[in-house]
Amino acid sequence: MKFHSIVLTTCILFVTNILSGVALAQQGIAPTDLKRQAVLPYAEQKFTGNVGTTYKDSDPAQFPKPMMAPAGAPNVLLILLDDVGFGQFSVSGGGVPSPSMEKLAKEGVFYNRFHTTAVCSPTRAALLTGRNHHVAGTGNITEVATGYDGYTGIIPKETATIAEILRQNGYITSWFGKNHNTPAYETSQMGPFDRWPNGLGFDHFYGFMAGDTNQVRPNLYENQTPIGTPQAEDYYLSVDLADKTIAWLQEIEAIQPDKAWFTYLAPAATHAPHQAPQELIDQFAGQYDDGWDAYREQTLQRQKELGVVPEDAELTPRPEGLPAWEALSQDEKRVYARMMEVFAAYGLHVDQQVGRVLDYVATLPDADNTLVIYIIGDNGSSAEGGLPGTLNENAIFNGYQMKIEDILPHLDEIGTEKHFNHFPAAWAHAMDTPFQWTKQVASHLGGTRNVMLMKWPARYDKGGQIRSQFTHVIDVAPTILEAAGIEEPRSVNGTAQTPIQGKSFLASLSNPDTEEHRTSQYFELFANRGMYKDGWWAGSMAFEPWNPNRKDFDPLAAEWELYNLEEDFSQANNLAKENPEKLEELKALWWAQASANKALPLDWRGPERFSAELTGKPNLARGRSRFEYRGPLSGLPESSAPDLKNKSFSITAKVKVDDGANGMIFTQGGNTGGWAFYLQNGKLHAAHNFIDIEHYSVTSDAPIEAGEHELGMSFEYQGGDKLGGSGTATLTVDGKPVGSGAIEKTTPFKYSVSEYQDIGTDTGTPVTYDYQTPLNFEGELREVVVELARN
Repeated sequence: MKFHSIVLTTCILFVTNILSGVALAQQGIAPTDLKRQAVLPYAEQKFTGNVGTTYKDSDPAQFPKPMMAPAGAPNVLLILLDDVGFGQFSVSGGGVPSPSMEKLAKEGVFYNRFHTTAVCSPTRAALLTGRNHHVAGTGNITEVATGYDGYTGIIPKETATIAEILRQNGYITSWFGKNHNTPAYETSQMGPFDRWPNGLGFDHFYGFMAGDTNQVRPNLYENQTPIGTPQAEDYYLSVDLADKTIAWLQEIEAIQPDKAWFTYLAPAATHAPHQAPQELIDQFAGQYDDGWDAYREQTLQRQKELGVVPEDAELTPRPEGLPAWEALSQDEKRVYARMMEVFAAYGLHVDQQVGRVLDYVATLPDADNTLVIYIIGDNGSSAEGGLPGTLNENAIFNGYQMKIEDILPHLDEIGTEKHFNHFPAAWAHAMDTPFQWTKQVASHLGGTRNVMLMKWPARYDKGGQIRSQFTHVIDVAPTILEAAGIEEPRSVNGTAQTPIQGKSFLASLSNPDTEEHRTSQYFELFANRGMYKDGWWAGSMAFEPWNPNRKDFDPLAAEWELYNLEEDFSQANNLAKENPEKLEELKALWWAQASANKALPLDWRGPERFSAELTGKPNLARGRSRFEYRGPLSGLPESSAPDLKNKSFSITAKVKVDDGANGMIFTQGGNTGGWAFYLQNGKLHAAHNFIDIEHYSVTSDAPIEAGEHELGMSFEYQGGDKLGGSGTATLTVDGKPVGSGAIEKTTPFKYSVSEYQDIGTDTGTPVTYDYQTPLNFEGELREVVVELARN
């Protein structure tokens, strides 16, 4: 009976809200005059006057008044950086200069106990919805989603985003940069688009649809329209995103200056690939030659001087699995110092570009009534480059760790578009000073604690202060709602809402002594578990984040640690043995919270979760063995394209060409891994990139004669049950072999996170730098057929 009473009450409230909205509209009261309601959308306004036979004997016409935000509601600029450690930027004592962040910290307040989920998509889902990441369907990144409710990678309709709520309450909304919250298999030209940014409450979107992207050669979208890869020689994504954000704000100011706006700026930096202008890289030459151990000591000292950590904060030890700087060879030191120089330039570059946006916002007439929330990282610094770093982040997603000899020959190319480079895990650990561990490790603060800056001059104009209330990313959405004076909705677009789990921390902006609003919070990522309660933290780590190959694991037998964060800021002193009762209390609470928040079942698998075949993820190509493309096609995501991995396949193309023709016939992937089948100077080529470590190519014996032909490439997989095995590639012209060669290794799980399949062009980076993109096909490309061998 209790359940039925709740349902009946909810229905009555729902109908009451709708009817009250209609009644007010019939009285001619504009939505701006309505009490903000808990059921969205508002009822449409209708004309309520008398209508005669002509306009002369009718009441004066009255158009529906536009919805406006509540009086005094601020503009909101929400900024989220990517893969940033607490001790990375100079604003928090780190060794990467960040003058724009420092300026904002002096004007606003600095939160030194703000927390994320330990990886990107989950943090972003929690940020946008105000619910825990599993409740928001995003227990991990979308590419490793599984079919359990907490892990689908689908933001449920019962967890409406802050943008949708603000939009229906009179805000105009925009999103610039990274979108990693649409299921990977829904990012093709066929959509569906209801889980793209425009379907998540954003009036305007400009950015990329992936977890990361080449900073020089990104594949971009405007709303739902692919706009391809910029071709300018001096292009960098962070510059473009700043330009587009400023241009959009200028348009608002010119066209509708009285409209409140919400802008979400999500640069790709400082996620791999670490790429930056050469002139910035050169500025850091020699600055990190002392290595990561010295960096950590120097950073902690600066953090204490700034007051962002307590004077008694201890430097946690370097994990045993990470080498001491002094134990490295000279070649290793040279490579790793160079990687850090590139990374620092990358960080400075994004600080400069976001700084341009902040500077422009400060010139607006309503700058004082603009709430700026700058979250410096969606998780801790990334150790996904592995122990020696990598030229290709995608290598670790395929279970492969590069060696120093793989990297050394390409030292001068690090930081350019040619490589998807990522620094060593020990540098990531240093970026997270003074904490333990890194991104992915939700059991410890190195993965979950990030800096947050906040400024709202109309509410609080005293800057340069620090706030130490325990705060979580789910608390941002309700804070924005409170600032805007908008009620949390119980129903949005016909769907009853799961209550927002975050709690507003707005009071702490102006009052440093505000009581801590968040006294309890669970954490989980890849079976790394953490539980915070009343100053205590219990954590259980599953795997070293730089280890892609994860063996059997028993979460019931895993060790737990215990820390008193009130006395131990950096989690340096494990009290599990001294206080077993408290540890058992928090462990039991974690299991209860995990169950309540859809965090179960635990899943610690690594690269194999990228495979649609192994996990059962939807795929537009599933069940098909033949694919026909009637002419050029670009920008098809790998997750929606034929799966060429670990099997035999063939590609045939009907063409008409002139002598010496050039052009891409078919490509899938790019410089991080994949295949290319193309013409160059009349000769037919096939190439495979094995995760930027080995490059294999086959070329026809002679150029193709002008005329109509059927060009073929076939790959006979010889790896058997071995993933990533070898095979033989054969080229044919009109059914006759014209060249063949061995492909000794193939990419087993993932060609790329952000490259695509193209036909008739190459919109991304090349599979091999033996050709230059876009390599548009010269002649007529009438049909391309891909056929897969059935396993």
